[in-house]
Amino acid sequence: SSLLQLVYPYDFRLTEKEKTSICYLSFPDSYSGGLGDTQFSFRLRQSGGQRNTPFEDDGEYNREAPLTLQRESAHYFGYVYFRQVKDSSMKRGYFQKSLVLVSRLPYVNLFQSLLQLIAPEYFEKLEPCLEAVCNEIDQWPPPVPGQTLNLPVMGVVIQVRIPSRVDKPGSSPVKQCNQENLLPAPLVLPSIHELDLFRCFQPVLIHIQMLWELMLLGEPIVIMAPSPTVSSEMVLALTSCLAPLRYCCDYRPYFTIHDSEFKEYTTRTQAPPNIVVGVTNPFFIKTLQHWPHILRVGELRMSGDLPKQVKVKKLAKLKTLDTKP
Repeated sequence: SSLLQLVYPYDFRLTEKEKTSICYLSFPDSYSGGLGDTQFSFRLRQSGGQRNTPFEDDGEYNREAPLTLQRESAHYFGYVYFRQVKDSSMKRGYFQKSLVLVSRLPYVNLFQSLLQLIAPEYFEKLEPCLEAVCNEIDQWPPPVPGQTLNLPVMGVVIQVRIPSRVDKPGSSPVKQCNQENLLPAPLVLPSIHELDLFRCFQPVLIHIQMLWELMLLGEPIVIMAPSPTVSSEMVLALTSCLAPLRYCCDYRPYFTIHDSEFKEYTTRTQAPPNIVVGVTNPFFIKTLQHWPHILRVGELRMSGDLPKQVKVKKLAKLKTLDTKP
């Protein structure tokens, strides 16, 4: 696909179908006049059979990691940093580019923080920057549950603790004393994966019990959002609100009409699949109106007042995404 400029490291094998999906999932598909940088995540079904990865012995990691943080064998996670700025030298008048980190690990905070460091440099220096960063990441220790890791990249040390299955729920992990005095002081991430659930759920707090029950039952839910950032955060918040239980159904933090599963998910001839899917394209209002649970969210922002009880309108009248969240 011509949209995919560069895959690094070069020996990372992707099928054509995966490449195409990654390209479409790496750009906001709804028209947003938003200029600047945005970050969001997606989850992609692996196509084309089993592939060997450098981490063939996942058994050990998966035995010690919490259920919610196990490495997936049939899906990839994509972490996206998208930049859109005016640029008269470009044919379309805009510079539009995404840097995407693909992993089997659901470490959303670690990988999005990593992208915040790498992406701005990458957009200026391109390939040499990626090469340098990948060389550094190659030296990182493997993620061992229960350990605190120091991960050097681009002159910064990211410090994270990998949760372990034996951690007590609700207790903050004991800070390991690292013998080395790190200079400069490390960028300490309080969690490798946890979102700020209150911020994500703030617009829907009055429905939180029902949403939790729907997740527990694996009911089909579609999240309609104004941007991939909001859709992916809401989907990830929903799937993580069952922790320490693992959400065992499928979920797509951001889903587009170009997805290879589009027909499978939108067919009317059978019941909707057990999946939580986040969408931003108004086209889905019509396509998914037969789904039993539809949650429409606005832009996430923290405000002092909690949402007023909202009346749910009949969906037949909805033509655009101008509906009330």
